[in-house]
Amino acid sequence: MGLFRRRKPLHERLLAEAGGDMPQHDVCPVVGGVREPGVHGIARQREWDAVATVRAPDIRGDELAFDVLPDRTVLVDEEVGDAPLSPLADAVERELQPPYRAKAVRQSDELWAVAARAIDVARLQGQAGETIELSVRDGERTLAVDGAREFGTVPELEALAAGRGDYVVRAERLDGDWWEVKVDPL
Repeated sequence: MGLFRRRKPLHERLLAEAGGDMPQHDVCPVVGGVREPGVHGIARQREWDAVATVRAPDIRGDELAFDVLPDRTVLVDEEVGDAPLSPLADAVERELQPPYRAKAVRQSDELWAVAARAIDVARLQGQAGETIELSVRDGERTLAVDGAREFGTVPELEALAAGRGDYVVRAERLDGDWWEVKVDPL
């Protein structure tokens, strides 16, 4: 026997001494009697509804965040310069109609990447505060404006959740009478 002989690993030698066979590993699962490639985990939820690249050399800055209302009004969080953002909005609107929230990042001197996701908006006239939360559980309504409980209700928010049983509606002011709304079941 040579000086450098190859020995089986300990787990294989112990299994052989016990009279067992080494299991053959098959990485492909059996689905309906057919071998299929395996997929592990749950797919991540899509973050963006539309993604585009666009040439917009006149827009200044490196990043932008903006919302577009149903009437195509563009609301910008922080704007650098006064160039119109219409090239970014037009690129998004090839795939997604307003209202939506978008983020844009400069890729080069002229090229921007822009991504957007749809949002739900409602016009709530005469409402105070910046956030409203209306919850209904077992027929009991709770209203909070800017975190403080209030008496009453907001009929427009109730209409959005009509027929859903127990729910919570959250509204956040975008601009003036325009609010972003989210309805979640309880």
